[in-house]
Amino acid sequence: MLVAGAFSYRKFPAQVQLANLLSAHYTVYNYDRRGRGDSGDTQPYATQREKEDLQAIIDEAGGSAYVWGLSSGAILALQAEVSGVNISKLALHEPPFIVESNDRKPPPDLRKHVPN
Repeated sequence: MLVAGAFSYRKFPAQVQLANLLSAHYTVYNYDRRGRGDSGDTQPYATQREKEDLQAIIDEAGGSAYVWGLSSGAILALQAEVSGVNISKLALHEPPFIVESNDRKPPPDLRKHVPN
């Protein structure tokens, strides 16, 4: 299962390349998150709905999955796993964590510019 970041979607070139490489060994589900690509969205946006989406796709795929998440998709995948979504293995690619107080931080108005 591939979970894109906030500024990408299932047809993001690097994600397509990864899907193609993995498909030689695994069944790959590369979907559009809510409000991205060809996916619609139900307002108001809630992270919980995205976790439910991920669980629904995993259920359809057989009940458990290896999940790779990119950027905010990595955070979503991690939160989903912690909340009980049936993830067998988890790979987090460039999660946007702020670890140290002097780490670079996003601008205060970032939420206005990120699709929900």
